[in-house]
Amino acid sequence: MAATTMTRDRILDAAMELFSENSFRGTSITQIETAAGLTPGAGGIYHHFRTKESILEAGLERHLDRVNAVRDITQLMSGLGDLRVALTLLAKYVLTELDNEETLLRILATDTRTRPHLLDGAVHNMVRRIYSGFASWLADEADISADRATDITSVGLGALLSARLVPLLFGLAPHDVGDEQFVKTWVDMMLRSVEGTTGGAPAR
Repeated sequence: MAATTMTRDRILDAAMELFSENSFRGTSITQIETAAGLTPGAGGIYHHFRTKESILEAGLERHLDRVNAVRDITQLMSGLGDLRVALTLLAKYVLTELDNEETLLRILATDTRTRPHLLDGAVHNMVRRIYSGFASWLADEADISADRATDITSVGLGALLSARLVPLLFGLAPHDVGDEQFVKTWVDMMLRSVEGTTGGAPAR
């Protein structure tokens, strides 16, 4: 059983890397077998997966399980008492996780255009949970309405995602701002948005 699981994981690792580099359509079963250390053309991969698309689906599910942890991090920040510190830690955590999931982002940025059904279910639910979880946390921590927290979350998380997606899509960063400065500016933006709602002074 352990050997079977290890082989399955090797196939998923190899396939997802190839999909991210060459696209789903541009990757063959033989290439996956070779990269996973299986005998090319022997059909060993079919002992674990029925089709190439089932490999992609399993790979996406595995990555999404890890990404789902992003929505749980807000619980650790609840009651911290310093919104600036909490937002700074959250932004750094999200950017780090996005870096760790570059393979997933590359696949979503390319293959979902030709396979839109892959966005159904797991991917959409994951995004909704992350956004709704962050909005709920922000509403509680900043003492603002749920609607306002949702608006701020939409812009705020969108900015964090864009910081990693734009370079992947266009092959270059739109600016030379490092992560430290980006996070500081992002936190300032979020606090000003909250301040505009509460009428108070921004957290320091």
